Amino acid sequence: MTQTCRQCGICCEKWGWDQKGIIDDLIPWIAGNRQDILTHVLIRFSDGTYRTAADLVQADLSCVDRIYYWVDPDGKKRSSCPFFDRRSDGKVYCRIHDTKPAVCTGFTPWAEVWHDFGLICPACPDITP
Repeated sequence: MTQTCRQCGICCEKWGWDQKGIIDDLIPWIAGNRQDILTHVLIRFSDGTYRTAADLVQADLSCVDRIYYWVDPDGKKRSSCPFFDRRSDGKVYCRIHDTKPAVCTGFTPWAEVWHDFGLICPACPDITP
């Protein structure tokens, strides 16, 4: 089923934080020196240590054990996405839309796995309980 997001922000408010990341997300952020993003990513390394990705370099990627979205620059877990931007037109915009993580770009509330969520998504009018 093809649907069009209405930018209501419901999914970002519900699931836009406390997500696990993937290495493929980090590569363009490191290459593009996206400190604005990397400071909000917590990395657990294979030796058990944690730190934000602010000073992460390509060579560190082989030692990454787990990636967590989103944290404050001091590493404390956030309860919201730092890139969530509700504007005066009532729509929600992602301030990193062109390079947002796979967990965000791959989310489709109309997919069967999210059926319960699709019931409250305004872009999903054809879904019935």
